[in-house]
Amino acid sequence: MSTVMLVVGEGLLADYVSEELSAQYSLFRQTDFGAIVPDRIEIALVLHDAWNPSVHQKAEEVFRQTNTPWLRGFVTFGEGVVGPFVQPGTQGCAQCADLRRTITASDRTELWEIQKRLELSGGMQQEAWATRSGILQMANVIGAEVQRIMKGDDPYSEKKVCFINLKTLKTSWHRFLPDPLCQVCGQLPNDTSDMARILLQQSLKVTNDNYRSRSLDNLKNVLVKDYLDPRTGLMNDKMVNLVHTFADVGVILPLFEGDEGTAGRTNSFAVSELTAILEGLERHCGLKPRGKRTVVHDSYNHLKNQALNPIVVGVHAKEQYERTGFPFTEFDPDRPIDWVWGYSFLQERPILIPELLAYYSLGGRSQGFVYETSNGCALGGSLEEAILYGILEVVERDSFLMTWYTQMPLPRLDPTSTEDQELLLMIERMRAIAGYDLYLYNSTMEHGIPSILAIAKNRKEKGMNLICAAGSHLDPVRAVKTAVHELAGMMLSLDEKLEKNKVEYERMLHDSSLVQQMDDHGMLYGLPQAEERLQFLLDDTRPLRSFEEEFKWKSTHLDLTDDLQDILQELRRLNLDVIVVDQTTPETIRNGLYCVKVLIPGMLPMTFGHHLTRVTGLERVLTVPMELGYSQEPLTAEQLNPHPHPFP
Repeated sequence: MSTVMLVVGEGLLADYVSEELSAQYSLFRQTDFGAIVPDRIEIALVLHDAWNPSVHQKAEEVFRQTNTPWLRGFVTFGEGVVGPFVQPGTQGCAQCADLRRTITASDRTELWEIQKRLELSGGMQQEAWATRSGILQMANVIGAEVQRIMKGDDPYSEKKVCFINLKTLKTSWHRFLPDPLCQVCGQLPNDTSDMARILLQQSLKVTNDNYRSRSLDNLKNVLVKDYLDPRTGLMNDKMVNLVHTFADVGVILPLFEGDEGTAGRTNSFAVSELTAILEGLERHCGLKPRGKRTVVHDSYNHLKNQALNPIVVGVHAKEQYERTGFPFTEFDPDRPIDWVWGYSFLQERPILIPELLAYYSLGGRSQGFVYETSNGCALGGSLEEAILYGILEVVERDSFLMTWYTQMPLPRLDPTSTEDQELLLMIERMRAIAGYDLYLYNSTMEHGIPSILAIAKNRKEKGMNLICAAGSHLDPVRAVKTAVHELAGMMLSLDEKLEKNKVEYERMLHDSSLVQQMDDHGMLYGLPQAEERLQFLLDDTRPLRSFEEEFKWKSTHLDLTDDLQDILQELRRLNLDVIVVDQTTPETIRNGLYCVKVLIPGMLPMTFGHHLTRVTGLERVLTVPMELGYSQEPLTAEQLNPHPHPFP
C-alpha cells in the first residue's frame, strides 16, 4: 500500500511540492481545512506563499485530533520558513517555534503584534519576496525532508526550523526548545505540596577541591547547542569583551520586556561563555513558573497554618508604602494572592510561599507588596548543588548589607597569606592593567559561613574611584576570586559613563532618593566625594589578618550534600530557616540542570533603588553587631546607615 500524503494550501509552494511528491506517493490536496481530512494520512504538509498564523493554529488542532504528523512551509518578510516537523503527542510544536523565532528578533514586540493581527485578519495576502526561484529552493528543502522522514531517517526538522533567505537563497537550520507554557503542547503538572518535598541525595564533587557535581567539560557540548542560537535560542547573542582585565563574555536572554544581559567572568573566554549561558538559564528559570503550574490563590489568613508570613523575609517600611507613587502596597493578610509550594528545612515540611517572592519578575503585579530580585536563585548540576549555591548567594548579599547598614569595621585581610598563586596573579593583573588596588575584608556573620567584602580603589586620577563587590564560599579564596572577577568586570568600562553623567551622580550624592536603578548604586560610589561613606572600612589601621586566622570553617567532604548538611545544621542552630522553591524547568532538566530560589527569613534581601530598601521585620540587623562584638548593645533602627548601599 502506497504512502498517503495530504497537502493543505495553495500557491507556488504547494504546487511545486505536490508536483515533486505526487510521482512517488498517493497525494491529496486541499486549499484549507474546510474539507474533511482523509483518514490514514502518514504525513500532512501545510504550504503557503505567505504567512497565515491562524492556519498553523488550525493545523495544530486538526492534526492532534487525528494523530497526524505534519510539516509546514511558508514565506514571511523575505524569508522562507520550513518546519518544524510536528508529531502529535510530543512537545515542540509550531507554536513553540514561532514563539522562539519571535522573541529572538530585535523587533519582537512589533512582530508579535503583527502575528496577532494576522491571526484575526486571515494572514498575508501576498509576499513580495515570494519569487519562483526562492519558492523552488523552499520546495527542494521540503521535498528532501519528506524523503528523509519517509525513509525513517532522523528528520532535520524535528524541533528545528529552516530559514531560507529568498534574496540570497542562503539556508540555515536552527534548533528550538519546546515552550513549557505552550497552550498546544505544554504538559506542566500542577504545583503540589508533594512535589515540593526535598529528600537530599548524594551529590559527589567533581574533584576533592571542586565544589560542583558537574564539570563544565561535561556540559560544554550541550550548553551552546541547546541554548544559544541567534534565531530560535533561549539566548540569542554573545559579546566577547576585550577591554576588561579578565576574560569577560556576555550573552543576551531576550524577553518581550527587553534584553536581559548575563555575564561570565573567569580567566578563560571559553569558560566565561559557558558560565554566561548558565547564568542566563538561571535568570530564565527565576522569572516566572515554567516547571509547575501555580494553582493556589488565597489569602494568608486562610492559609497561615501552611504558609510563610511574608513579614519575616523583610518588607518596606510603612512610610515607604505611604509615599506618593510608591509601586507597592502593604501586605494584606486578607487579600488573595498566588502561592507556590516550597520546602522548609527548619520545619521539615512543604510550605506555601507568595509567588512573587519565588519568581522575581512577578512583583510588578497589583498584588505586589515588595521588590524582589534574583537574590538566592542558583543553578546546579544537582538539586543539592543548586541549594548550596543559593544559600551562599543569600549569605553573600546579607553579609554585605549587614556590614553597610551597621557600619561594622571588619578585619582587613592579607591576600598574600593565602599562598594561592592564581589569586595573587589576578590581583597583580588588576593593579597593573586596570590601575586598582584591592582591599579585602572578612564579612563573615554569626553563622560562620565564609564571606568576603572587596573594595577596588583606583590609583589613577580619572575613572571610578571605588568599586565594591562581595563573595561567599566554603573556600574563602574562591569567594575572593569571585569578587575580583566581579570588580574587574566594572573597571575601565564604567569610567566613561562616570565622566559623562558625573553631574547626575553628584546630585544623587546629595539626594539619595534619586538612586533609583541598579547601576546608580555602584556609580554613586565612583565619585571621589562618596569615599568618606566607606571610611569605616578604609580607615582601618589595624594589622592585616591572615586567612587562616580569620576563617574557621573547614570542609573535607567529598560529597556536596555533606557540605550542605553542615550549613543547614549551623543555620538551624541559630533558628534560621532555609526555604527552597524548585524553579527547575523542562528546558534545564533535559541536561540534568536544576534551579532553585532560596529564602532565609531574617537575612537581608538585596534591593536596588534606595526607595525600595527592605529591613522592616528583620531584627537580626540590629542584634548581630553585638553578637560579633562590634557594639555593646543592640542597635536601633535610627542608627542604621541612611545612605544607599554601594553594591553594584
